[in-house]
Amino acid sequence: MNSSRPYLVRALYEWIVDNDCTPHMLVNSEYRSVQVPKGFASDGQIVLNVSPKAVRHLHMDNEAVSFEGRFGGVAHTLYVPIGAILGVYARENGQGMVFDLEPSMMEEEAESGFEVHAVSDDDLPPDGGRPQRPAGRPSLKVVK
Repeated sequence: MNSSRPYLVRALYEWIVDNDCTPHMLVNSEYRSVQVPKGFASDGQIVLNVSPKAVRHLHMDNEAVSFEGRFGGVAHTLYVPIGAILGVYARENGQGMVFDLEPSMMEEEAESGFEVHAVSDDDLPPDGGRPQRPAGRPSLKVVK
C-alpha cells in the first residue's frame, strides 16, 4: 500500500489555503535529496512558507514537493522529498499535522550496515514470537 503522507500533505495544504491561512511546512533539512538554501536551517530543520503568495511553480506529487521561493531576497529552487516533510500547519493558529520520521529502508540499511530482509515463520520461536496474553484478560471472538 502506498504511503498516506503525500495525500495528507496535499490535503492539509488545500485545507489551510481554503481557510485563508498561511501553510507552512516543517522539513528535515538533512534528509537525503533535500534542496533548501544553506544557512536558513536550524538544528537540521527548516520551516517553509508555501503559501500561493510566497512561492512560484508549486508542484506536489507522491515523491516530492518542489517550488521556487525567495530567501533573503534571492530566488531559490527548492526540492523536498515527501519523507523529509515533518509537518504541515497554519501559521496563524498552528492547526495541522506533524508526521513521524520516515527514513527509507535503503537509508536504514546503508547506515546500519545490515541487510533488511523479510522474516519467515521458520525464523520465529515456537510461540510465534508474540507476547502471551495475561490470564484473565478478556478477548474478542467472532460470533455467527
